[in-house]
Amino acid sequence: MPRTPLTRERVLRTAIDLADQEGLDALSMRKLAKAVGVEAMSLYNHVANKDDLLDGIIDLVVAEIYVPRADGDWQAELRRRATSAHEVLLRHRWATGLLGSRVNVGPAMLRYIDATLACLITAGFTYEQADRAWNALDSHIYGFTLQAINFPLDPSEYASAATRFLPLIPPETHPHMHTLATLVIDGTHSGQADFTFGLDLLLDSLNHLRRPT
Repeated sequence: MPRTPLTRERVLRTAIDLADQEGLDALSMRKLAKAVGVEAMSLYNHVANKDDLLDGIIDLVVAEIYVPRADGDWQAELRRRATSAHEVLLRHRWATGLLGSRVNVGPAMLRYIDATLACLITAGFTYEQADRAWNALDSHIYGFTLQAINFPLDPSEYASAATRFLPLIPPETHPHMHTLATLVIDGTHSGQADFTFGLDLLLDSLNHLRRPT
C-alpha cells in the first residue's frame, strides 16, 4: 500500500492530536515523528523547529474559532466569537497557555484579530478603544477558560465540598461566606461560575463608550 504523503498540514494535525491526548509538555519531535511514521529528521522538511511547530498548531486552533462579521450586530458577533473561543480552548486544553505566551502572526490569527477590530471600528469605537476592548474580552476568555480547566472540583462536587468547608467558615467570623456556602448546600445557588455573566457585563459596559453609528 502506498504511504500517505507527509505534509505540513498532516504534521500539525497530528501534533494537535498528541497535545489533546497527552498535553503540550508531552509533545516532542521524536514522539510526533513516530506518530506520523517517519524518522524525526524528516519532520524538519515541514517544520523548521519546535517553535515553528508550536506556532503552526496554535494557528490551526485559532482557525477553529468563529470570526466576527463587521456587518452584523457587533455585540451579537463578539458574543458568538467569545463563546466559540471558550469552547475551542476547552476542547484543546493546552492551547490557552500557548496563546498567551507566544507572538502568533499566523494567517488565522491575523484574520481573526483584523476581523475583530473591523467589527469594533464599524460599531463606532476608536482604534484605541477597539484595541483595549478586544484585549479585555480576550482576558475574560483566557482567564475563565484557565480557571475552568484547572479548578480542582467538578460542579457535581460543589455541594459536598461546601458541606466539608462549612465548619471552617462559622457565621460568627465569616457570615457572608457561610451564607453563600449554605445556599450551595441546599441547592438554592449552584456555585458555578457563569462565562456569559462576565461577558455580558463587558459588552454592556463597552456599549457606553462607542460613538453611535
